[in-house]
Amino acid sequence: MRPYESLQGRLKWMALSLGIIVLLGLIFNKVFEELKLPGLLGMLILGMLIGPYGLNFISEEILNISSELRKIALIVILLRAGLGIKKETLNKVGIPAMKMSCIPGLIEGFTILFTASYLLGITRIEAGILGFVIAAVSPAVIVPSMLSLIQRRVGEQKGIPTLILAGASIDDVFAITLFSTFLGLYGSHNISVLRQVLDIPISIVLGIILGVVVGMSIVVTFQNFRIRDTKKVLILLGTAIVFTSIEDKLKEVIPIASLLGIMTIGFMILEKYPKVANRLAIKFNKIWVFAELLLFVLVGAQVNIYVALNSGLIGILIIVIGLLGRSAGVLISLARTNLNWKERFFCVFAYIPKATVQAAIGAVPLAAGIPSGEIILAISVLSIIITAPLGAIAIKMTGEKWLAVDNG
Repeated sequence: MRPYESLQGRLKWMALSLGIIVLLGLIFNKVFEELKLPGLLGMLILGMLIGPYGLNFISEEILNISSELRKIALIVILLRAGLGIKKETLNKVGIPAMKMSCIPGLIEGFTILFTASYLLGITRIEAGILGFVIAAVSPAVIVPSMLSLIQRRVGEQKGIPTLILAGASIDDVFAITLFSTFLGLYGSHNISVLRQVLDIPISIVLGIILGVVVGMSIVVTFQNFRIRDTKKVLILLGTAIVFTSIEDKLKEVIPIASLLGIMTIGFMILEKYPKVANRLAIKFNKIWVFAELLLFVLVGAQVNIYVALNSGLIGILIIVIGLLGRSAGVLISLARTNLNWKERFFCVFAYIPKATVQAAIGAVPLAAGIPSGEIILAISVLSIIITAPLGAIAIKMTGEKWLAVDNG
């Protein structure tokens, strides 16, 4: 559906598409909440319906900048998450959070590697590419859900939402780095696997260090200059966008975990200037109402359900076996913690959703000319369709029932 051809017409269609996303997004969000289902599930389904693989009601111009719009929306919720993470809670979950950041994803990725190479008859390297496309969890789904629990002080006594927030923000670093490693192994025999593996701790450390430096600089600026809260929010957003752009520019030279850095910026402001941090958190809550619509509708619009169907039952089996590996990894990570079994299984469910990473890199192997690129894309899309709603529903249903409310 392309009713306009001129530049002015395309701009009008772009504006109309935004209006459709906002109005229908609010309606779908409300309907699904009334059905006791996560609102984000309604927005994902809306995106599939009005996206290019459905009724095609979203302008091409918006789809062309979809990844950037989704990144800005993700930045909003990550900054808000950082503004809600307290030092004492982070200290409480430190070691388990580090385990959660790598063990579940590594087990899932390598489980899929061996499973897919056997079931699909593809090489181990191609199966590794698939494994670490699928292995990344979705901050877009997890962060808002955990933030909602933190605000209602659900599970806060043991720091469970913060544990998942911290782990999920680093989980993607491992998955994307290992995806890049296997992709490089396919295309070149000269790739340094050691360098790729070393990139993981380097990117994490640099992300935290830069987040601390930038966060402290912003705190000093806010303390020494009279700036309205609305402008403070704009400064934070602008800084975070530049932060992610630097990661993109320098990724071939030096890796930086920008998502972790953005959360660290918010954390530093809360730690050093809590009065302002609490006010800014309220502002970001309001911005998130709009950003959430863009994020989930545009993620849904990336989902080509026809491609997903090509993977068939084998694709579903590979995803399920991978999730079993991830679940085992979560339980291993939480061994010897003070969490009871219900709380541990809540963490298992919270680590199910996949969406943003798979939508972003699922088509990369196909574009790189890898023979199994089409099936990798199909299973990537299928993983979004299965795990995003399943995880979101599981978090909503078990969070209220299995986690204690801290009334202190």
